[in-house]
Amino acid sequence: MCLEKGETIYMQEMSLLEFEKRRWREVLTRLVAIIQSLSRRNLALRGSSDTLYQPNNGHFLKEVELLAKFDPVMQQHIARVQRAAGKHPHYLGKTIQNELIAAMSGKVIEKIVTDIKSAKYFSIILDCTPDVSHQEQMSAVLRIVSLNDVPEIKEHFIGFLVAETNTGECLSKLILEKLEEHNLQFDDCRGQAYDNGSNMKGKHKCVQARLLKKNPHAFFVPCGAHTLNLVVADAAKASSDAMSYFGYLQKIYCLFSAAPQRWAILKKHAEISVKVWTETRWESRIISVEALRHQASEVREALLELRDKATDGNIRTEAQSLAEEVGSFRFSICSVVWNDILSSVHHANKLMQSPDMQLDVAVDLLNKIQRFLTDYRVTGFAAAQATAKDICDAMNVEATRKQKRLRSTKKHFAYEAHDEPFMDALKMLEVTFFYTVVDAVKSSVEYRFVSFSEVKDKFSVLLNFKSLTLSELGAQCETLSKTLSTNKDADISGRELALELTNFPQLPSSKMTLISLLSFIHTQHLTEIYPNLWTALRIALTLPVTVASAERSFSKLKLIKTYLRSTMAQERLSGLAILRNM
Repeated sequence: MCLEKGETIYMQEMSLLEFEKRRWREVLTRLVAIIQSLSRRNLALRGSSDTLYQPNNGHFLKEVELLAKFDPVMQQHIARVQRAAGKHPHYLGKTIQNELIAAMSGKVIEKIVTDIKSAKYFSIILDCTPDVSHQEQMSAVLRIVSLNDVPEIKEHFIGFLVAETNTGECLSKLILEKLEEHNLQFDDCRGQAYDNGSNMKGKHKCVQARLLKKNPHAFFVPCGAHTLNLVVADAAKASSDAMSYFGYLQKIYCLFSAAPQRWAILKKHAEISVKVWTETRWESRIISVEALRHQASEVREALLELRDKATDGNIRTEAQSLAEEVGSFRFSICSVVWNDILSSVHHANKLMQSPDMQLDVAVDLLNKIQRFLTDYRVTGFAAAQATAKDICDAMNVEATRKQKRLRSTKKHFAYEAHDEPFMDALKMLEVTFFYTVVDAVKSSVEYRFVSFSEVKDKFSVLLNFKSLTLSELGAQCETLSKTLSTNKDADISGRELALELTNFPQLPSSKMTLISLLSFIHTQHLTEIYPNLWTALRIALTLPVTVASAERSFSKLKLIKTYLRSTMAQERLSGLAILRNM
């Protein structure tokens, strides 16, 4: 009878087994979702206790407890765990957390590697920083042109690597081992980008030199965002007036931020509060300048009120001194000049930090900065004087620059005559401050972006082919072919590329970027008709412009590996960072 009804002991056991499989699958699905949610928000999973319904058992168990209030599956699971009293597996401990994090990050890496292999060509982006446990962490990011639906530039974070030393040999060995671990061929690397550290960009024994020796196709491109920051640093150090100006900004911030009562006085007068600027976060310079450039009168009124209300004599004296400085014509001119220069550089800097920034667009941005600085050097100081005069009028102060008494110094005999002292105070400010700062920015931009122009010129034929003659087109295509070839193989054929560009159809726009041209070929289904152009465009777009993606991972590193979690294992750290950056 039991056989006829299918109610044998075997069938009953199989039914119970299937029920348990479904139950555990549903439990693990919820645990995976909790881990994914916590990792995306950079929250600590564990606490000081690993027991349910304890005050300090961490976010993971607290999420489990919260879910059990509304979800029958988790409610039943916790009831079983409490009845078993630790005698049966419950999958709520630290071991299963690490296993789930490793499994989830492994699946993400699998998808990333598949995407990279389908794109074929990739570029390496590296940057290093010490973590809270004083280990040097190297962030590894790979840039590709993804070909899933539409061509898209992507930068994939593949993990943190512990560097024992900062030498070029150690860092280059680490990234090569990481590529080999994921079965990625370094021969397919077409670009490398780092910050401006000498151990990274050096031409002899550093990372880019060692990788170029292994693969001459891995073109080195310096980080554009770092370079713009160094441009601002060079300009700030070029003039004593520039250094003293930023010193006054720092003093104003420190004076108001030292006490809540002082900050309340500032907020009563100014809509935009003064900001602190730091040596490493160069964006803070433009933010700190903007507050004084657009509301100098309000900040001066706040300083005067602070002077009147302060009971400490030192605070009164400092507030009076800073109020006089903010109200000076020289300070107003410096505010206008620095705001104009930093605004132009800041705009390009923010655009260059985009993950999909292209080399041709970056060079165009730099050319615009150079043209702006050339024009600004001619007309900028006169315009700054007019604007500064309006600022002084709003503060009811005199818009004049007083000449300081010339200090008499003993002059020794020399064959070269000494420079004549400036009798006009404004002319002296123009020469010693304005021209010095503008010329420092111009020379830094021209010097530091030589590499950008050199690499861009190698691929310029891909954008300018419509305006070239047949002989010029053939010569530039052959040059590009030699650039992308070694003794063994070549990525493209120069002769065939010239033929493809000669017979290319009419473009929808006369001014197209590399990514728009690649998208045009893809949407028109021309990839098989123009294979050499298709390949050359993908390689050009693979070249990185900035290491901003690697630096963004550092902010996640500091949120994940904190002072209270300084002993976190490297595998768990890298896994959580991958889940956060996916």
